Amino acid sequence: MCVRRAFLGVIQRMQPAKAIVLAAGKGTRMKSDLPKVLAQVAGRPMVRYVVDALQAAGVAEVIVVVGYRAEMVKAEFAGVPGVSFAEQTEQLGTGHAVMMCREHLANFAGPVIIVTGDSPLLQISSVQALLAEQQRTGAACVLGTAHKDDPHGLGRIKRDAAGNFLAIVEQKDATVAEQAITEVNMSTYVFETPALLTALNQLTTANAQAEYYITDCPAILLRAGRQVEALAALQPCEALSVNTIEDLAAVEAELKRQLTSAATR
Repeated sequence: MCVRRAFLGVIQRMQPAKAIVLAAGKGTRMKSDLPKVLAQVAGRPMVRYVVDALQAAGVAEVIVVVGYRAEMVKAEFAGVPGVSFAEQTEQLGTGHAVMMCREHLANFAGPVIIVTGDSPLLQISSVQALLAEQQRTGAACVLGTAHKDDPHGLGRIKRDAAGNFLAIVEQKDATVAEQAITEVNMSTYVFETPALLTALNQLTTANAQAEYYITDCPAILLRAGRQVEALAALQPCEALSVNTIEDLAAVEAELKRQLTSAATR
């Protein structure tokens, strides 16, 4: 009870937050001409669930990064208060998408949460927990993580003996011991905005895909001596993002299960 009261107290004192929703992709494996984030889940575009969760968690402004058929995504949120847009005309990676939001973040010193638009199972409680942790610790970055019984394909969270965050290790780069780690990166981050902007300026395309990766930002900040935390606040279901028609069916089944469970309480 005392922990819960302390958590609620942090939420009440939190600075207004902004959010960035990565929603520029086409989703070639979805077999549709729609922007991927407009694929329907239980009768609604999946990006709607993401924005709804962010706003319900108290986020003051949601910046949706659009690209492929941008006008369709913008039309979906026409008249929705608190939603603005940044355009990514070239697909140069997740870090590049966040770079397109610089104008929206100028002169803003509060926290910004970054999520993907293809994760409709994002939970309000998870957003609140991550924002509260960043506020409580003053960390430059808080990564949202989860424990999964089958972490295959996901970046592992590497910690030192004291439990401090060390790195995100991608599946293809992980040793046998690292592959046994069940705590995984969930592509959900809360940054102190000035720290994020500093890290973005240091991103490079020196990788196999020649893209700017937002996943490089925590390591950049850690090397600069800034505090970076990893908090296992997300539920395993939140790892169910949508890349294929099969993924869409799995997400819809889980969402309907949650709605049925909520209705019977």
